[in-house]
Amino acid sequence: MKNPQVYRVVGPETVRILELGHPWVVADSFTKKWPTGGCGEVVHLHDPQKRFLATALLDPTERVVARVLDHAPIQITKAWLLQRCQSAIRLRQQLALTDSTAYRLINAEGDFLPGVTVDRYGDYLLVQLYSKAWQPHLKLLTDVLQELLSPRGIYEKHRPQNTRQLAANADTKKYGTLLTGKAAPQSLAVKENGLTFLVQLEQGLHTGLFLDQRSNRRDLMQRVAGKRVLNLFSYTGAFSVAAAAGGARHVTSIDASGRYNEMARENFSANGLDLRNHGFITGDCLTELGTLTQRSAPFDIILMDPPSFSTTAQNRFTTRGGTADLVAAALPLLSAHGLLIASSNHQKVDTADYLKELRRGALLGGADLRIISLRGQGEDFPYPLTFPEGRYLKYAIGVKSDCPPPVADKKRRT
Repeated sequence: MKNPQVYRVVGPETVRILELGHPWVVADSFTKKWPTGGCGEVVHLHDPQKRFLATALLDPTERVVARVLDHAPIQITKAWLLQRCQSAIRLRQQLALTDSTAYRLINAEGDFLPGVTVDRYGDYLLVQLYSKAWQPHLKLLTDVLQELLSPRGIYEKHRPQNTRQLAANADTKKYGTLLTGKAAPQSLAVKENGLTFLVQLEQGLHTGLFLDQRSNRRDLMQRVAGKRVLNLFSYTGAFSVAAAAGGARHVTSIDASGRYNEMARENFSANGLDLRNHGFITGDCLTELGTLTQRSAPFDIILMDPPSFSTTAQNRFTTRGGTADLVAAALPLLSAHGLLIASSNHQKVDTADYLKELRRGALLGGADLRIISLRGQGEDFPYPLTFPEGRYLKYAIGVKSDCPPPVADKKRRT
């Protein structure tokens, strides 16, 4: 596809943001005056004095109307894409990934290919487009990946709009498409931290394994020996498998989806872990926490990694506000000196605000929490310092103190 040499003028605020290195142009009064352009068109960004600023990929109907490809005048050519992909691959070759065959290979803005990610799952690659602007260039990207890595197959996983409104059975539908090569098995076995997990490249909105938590699961494995572990919003059980493989005495996994719990059992079995030593509960996490508080012994580690938004018959969860309630409900089940591990991938909630939610939950739960570790996504998910949105994952490890909380009056707990 030959890229036309056209330009778009951006306003003073966008000029400042671009000069600070941020890769997005957000729709504003200036972009509304832009001439009509096609999705995926390559344009030059100029300031009001027609000074060149950057080359960008146009997505005119979205909030992010353009994404910076380069700060030099370029076209999307095979040679340009080869250089960007080779740079991303070299970085992964420098990382400690020898015991993993599932990891992020190209991380959008973090590898200077904004709006597109590529994940490795064994002998297969999975492309996801976070901007429709990449659709006209997908064939060229696929050709480059095939030339560089010779995968058995390359899939694209479709990302539908308004995922909150999708039906409850969305994860049983087919969202993946084979672009080139041979089809993968419906359940594909991959390695992460030496453990085996089953993923699905065609079915479901997600594959069944969130790769950005790989290093955090490795960290968990070093903390669980002989412990009783509770995993809330356990999904397909990746954290639960890591805990059990790390020597946890007992792992209880809670998720609202019976299908996910069945997939979690399959992951346990794939690693030779005895299901009789561990528990799986299908139900709303807040409701089940109340039941466990009445009948269960305390847990040594409670981990919560909820989606940014979820709805069950009993409750509606959102990261803002819901996190505090979840922490407060979990703390009575946590032993003194036990670990509360709380994680969120909500991009619009920054680390400072997330810690405030944890603080509010601790005060509501009548406990004192000390943060001993604050982590993010693994090193295969790099992000530019100029792109704070790239550091989206918050993974906080707190210790429950046996001392009383600093404020005794619940009315003052905010």
